[in-house]
Amino acid sequence: MKAAIAGGTGFVGQKVTEELVQHGYDVTILTRNITNKKESDSIRYVNWLNERANPEDHLHGVDVFINLAGEPLNSGRWTDERKKRIVDSRISATRELIRIMKALPEKPSVLINASAIGIYPNSLTETFTESSIEAGQGFLSQTVNSWEEEAIQADKAGIRTVLTRFGIILCSEDGALPRIATPYKLFAGGKTGSGSQWMSWIHVNDAARAIRFAAENKTVEGPLNLTAPNPVRMDDLGKTLANVLGRPHWLYVPEPVLKAALGEMSTLILDGQRVLPEKLLQSGFQFHFPLVRRALDNLYNKPL
Repeated sequence: MKAAIAGGTGFVGQKVTEELVQHGYDVTILTRNITNKKESDSIRYVNWLNERANPEDHLHGVDVFINLAGEPLNSGRWTDERKKRIVDSRISATRELIRIMKALPEKPSVLINASAIGIYPNSLTETFTESSIEAGQGFLSQTVNSWEEEAIQADKAGIRTVLTRFGIILCSEDGALPRIATPYKLFAGGKTGSGSQWMSWIHVNDAARAIRFAAENKTVEGPLNLTAPNPVRMDDLGKTLANVLGRPHWLYVPEPVLKAALGEMSTLILDGQRVLPEKLLQSGFQFHFPLVRRALDNLYNKPL
């Protein structure tokens, strides 16, 4: 089986690549810069998203396309310029990937396009699944909605399309978790905002496994929540992380302080949704890390 990954050099993309290669895939990573990239028998790199690139010439026979490309959400304050990059990077990468897929002599079987649970409204009381029709109103919800609308063009072209709505991906080396863990390591961790906001999370290994699962199961299509089956409140996550790291959970960071420090980006921390992976569970996917304590124990050098 051959797969192509856009955004394959990020921490999620690297884990997805590792998962696919371990299960016999040949993986092509689409990247803007192939300099100093080390190829192997199973992994190669192809240039894309520049004027001289012709990636479709190197992707014959690829059956699975995975799109993880996009400007990171947490790389800085959401200025108007950064918000434009967040949106444009996702739309342009998705549009180009669909163009490539249509240009191939043999139509691929599936596009797995990243999305986010931020499409759902912020709520302390509601539970959301793939069948939920409510949509949020903020910048993140609008971005995700536009992203999914672009990806659905692949479905209209007859390509099975899966919209993987990621929760907070837990990884000890990158993403949100190291930022959350740093204050605890400095003995300054504690409740953030009200602490009652939901965090729907997933271990990075389960996220990679779920993507392969979606690629290989032809009945899986449309929105797919990539979250563990047991979401937690933010304060409970903090207490569990403190226990795993052997640190106190005591310092309170009020909501106004976070808003002053981070601006609109503070919604990533202060807002939340209780999201369940209904489709994954109904399709028979087995989580290796269904509980946050088990996930954190694994990530911080306590193999299970």
